[in-house]
Amino acid sequence: MRKLKNEELERLNISEFKNAEKSPIIIVLDNIRSLNNIGSVFRTSDAFLIEKIYLCGITAQPPHNDIRKTALGSTETVDWEYHEHTQDVIENLKADNVAICSIEQAEEATMLNDFIIEQNTKYAFVFGNEVKGVQQEVVDRSDVVIEIPQFGTKHSLNISVSAGVVIWDVFSKLKWLNR
Repeated sequence: MRKLKNEELERLNISEFKNAEKSPIIIVLDNIRSLNNIGSVFRTSDAFLIEKIYLCGITAQPPHNDIRKTALGSTETVDWEYHEHTQDVIENLKADNVAICSIEQAEEATMLNDFIIEQNTKYAFVFGNEVKGVQQEVVDRSDVVIEIPQFGTKHSLNISVSAGVVIWDVFSKLKWLNR
């Protein structure tokens, strides 16, 4: 086997990305502290044609060198907006009939592997602060809370890892529906 060179990967350029049909997935970052996590979420969002990222509260905004290091240019491709209050974003998305899904450990949470994607539904996935998680007020307004099953000794995953796991899972379920 031979590793492929970047020019052999047939990736979209910025213009093609902007014009491409996007996944019906929106990401909401609720008070994320780490700029590297923010950049990683941008990069993963680019990989799976995410429609938009909402940066809320203390979540830093591009341009910033520490975001740029991990985003590798994806802050130029993925659409994003900043809002001071996550609850405002949630209310606006709900008004647009977007299903709100908080990624959190909570009573009666749905395990990610059991989460069923509905056709013709747009989803917003909310990822919370590295220490405090998704704000309770946002969890309260969510249509569903999704938990990533874990089997080791730790109680959580890094937010950028959580975003990657959830985005891939949902994207693969969406692609399966559209075969």
